Amino acid sequence: MKFKEIIPSDYKRLLPFFKAQRYELCAYSLPSLLAWSTHLYQPQAAIVDDALLVGVEYAKSHEKRHLILPVGPGKEADPQALAQLAQAAGHNSYWFVPGDYIERHSRQATEQYFQIKPQAFLDDYIYAAADLAELAGDKYSAKRNLIRQFLRQYGPDSINISFLCPDDAAPCKDFLEEWCAERKCQYENDEELFCERVAAHNALDWQDKIGWKGLVLRLDGKVKAFAMASLLTPDMGVLNFEKALASIKGLYQFFDRQCARQLFPKVPFINKESDMGLEGLAKAKKSYQPVRMVNSFELVLHQ
Repeated sequence: MKFKEIIPSDYKRLLPFFKAQRYELCAYSLPSLLAWSTHLYQPQAAIVDDALLVGVEYAKSHEKRHLILPVGPGKEADPQALAQLAQAAGHNSYWFVPGDYIERHSRQATEQYFQIKPQAFLDDYIYAAADLAELAGDKYSAKRNLIRQFLRQYGPDSINISFLCPDDAAPCKDFLEEWCAERKCQYENDEELFCERVAAHNALDWQDKIGWKGLVLRLDGKVKAFAMASLLTPDMGVLNFEKALASIKGLYQFFDRQCARQLFPKVPFINKESDMGLEGLAKAKKSYQPVRMVNSFELVLHQ
């Protein structure tokens, strides 16, 4: 089985495999997979029969190398087929296996070939799009109050929101540096943060070529927030990147509501990815009242 590194220019060639994909974890967003291609994190793919099998190689953390479930218009691979594919590919594990895959094929059948390991830090948060667009009811009163405070400080003449276009790439990259400085990021010392920064740059550079839809918010002419989203399944969008300055009170809450209204007007659900096991991020995501979680599992081949 021959794997080849995939890059943004492969988008049109790979898109047919993802049009019918059913998995609700953000790892199955083709634009995101392509954007995250860096010298440290390298998605690769091989076509097997009528499906695309994606594997990820790590330049430094070799123990993290893994496959994700094959995607394509054909029949879903059962656990026995997954085991055979992994052996042929020279891999010993699948990451981002949704819990409903195991339910469909049964835990007993899956455990014949794999050890099942929860990946709670990669569980995705799913929201009703209408909830995030309206923030109605008592459970969102704190969010609406922060938005009111933001709007009292910044009037309509100061706020400009527009759909992202290629000309926005450079100012959004400049904003990313401001966003990182606010959080005292040290990308050179943190592999995950480094890859996230590169992925965001890749997404901005290729925004009009790999299926992104985005928003940018300016205050008094300067970028202070931007977001990029993609369609995951026919009824679910995924917010792959959303950055806003925490130092501006209420900005994130205001911008997040606008993203729900403008980026996802026709899908009932929004995936806002995982919390990566970060307590603060988990608290923030839970405060928006997810309707459910999509659990992620690792399947490790029996030796």
